[in-house]
Amino acid sequence: MVALSGGVDSVVSLLRLRDRGADVEAIFMKNWEEDDETGYCAAAEDLADATAVCRRLGVALRTVNFSAEYWERVFERFLDGLRLGLTPNPDVACNREVKFQELLEHAQSLGAAQVATGHYARIVEHRNRLRLYKGADPDKDQSYFLYTLGQEALQRCQFPIGELTKPEVRRIAHEAGLAVHAKRDSTGICFIGERPFSEFLARYIPETPGAVVDPDGTRLGTHRGLAFYTLGQRRGLGIGGRHAAGDAPWYVARKDLENNRLIVVQGHSHPLLLSRALCATELNWVAGEPVRLPARLSAKIRYRQAEQRCHARPVAADTLRLDFEQPQWAVTPGQSVVLYRGEECLGGGIIQQAVT
Repeated sequence: MVALSGGVDSVVSLLRLRDRGADVEAIFMKNWEEDDETGYCAAAEDLADATAVCRRLGVALRTVNFSAEYWERVFERFLDGLRLGLTPNPDVACNREVKFQELLEHAQSLGAAQVATGHYARIVEHRNRLRLYKGADPDKDQSYFLYTLGQEALQRCQFPIGELTKPEVRRIAHEAGLAVHAKRDSTGICFIGERPFSEFLARYIPETPGAVVDPDGTRLGTHRGLAFYTLGQRRGLGIGGRHAAGDAPWYVARKDLENNRLIVVQGHSHPLLLSRALCATELNWVAGEPVRLPARLSAKIRYRQAEQRCHARPVAADTLRLDFEQPQWAVTPGQSVVLYRGEECLGGGIIQQAVT
């Protein structure tokens, strides 16, 4: 069963499995109910593309609606985290709760032995364990979003394009005469689509205005509510024209939940934006057992970041401390930190706090 989104990555995954002679079907997931007419959620267009591909390839297409599960187990938890001053990653939660739990169970109930997706990642067996490796294309590697997978899920998964680059994927689709070869990559929140985030968020979280202040407490402006901002944010602060240190831009450095204040600093290298360590909880180890610690590893605190060398050690039950060789910029509680050793994605956890 191939999870077919209508994009080129999942389409080529389907094509490769079919051409290998696999007994394959496709399934299209709808995980968000369109609630407006603005066109931000492109599920109807994606389903039309998936239908056209399956018709051309002679593959059966099923559909399933996981909107209720997505709402309860991903989106509501995302909102709860924002209200607590965190910045959760709904794409990681979607993989954990929907794609590699609900979908796997649903596919199994339909008789499927495995589920394939269009992720840029690889599954490698080593020492009687299945390991999660980076995708071969360093610009598209998605292992960061998959660190919550475990042995049971990996046994039931395939990533057919994990050893390909994006240009190769597009070339394969083009040579097969599939119109999606030129379809642009989707961005925005998983299944919700690309839309103005603050306006969208205001539907679910009421505005609670408060002061925007510098580290000395000087008021610079008014924020809409702490949930609408994340650490390191530069745009949308509403304090243009305030220049304490030349023309350097302002960044969100802290959230003062007790006093409902947004603390901002000027300059990308301000000390309040830098952390030498972090603590993470809700740990998951892909191999099913913890890595022997302490250990020298590499880590990513956000998807679009080069790996950073660090020293990992346990400090409490289910709590890991990472001390970095170089200070890290805008370490954000609620986000995921993912650990690597070479090409292998070892696992990761949720950032609990930054250590300055």
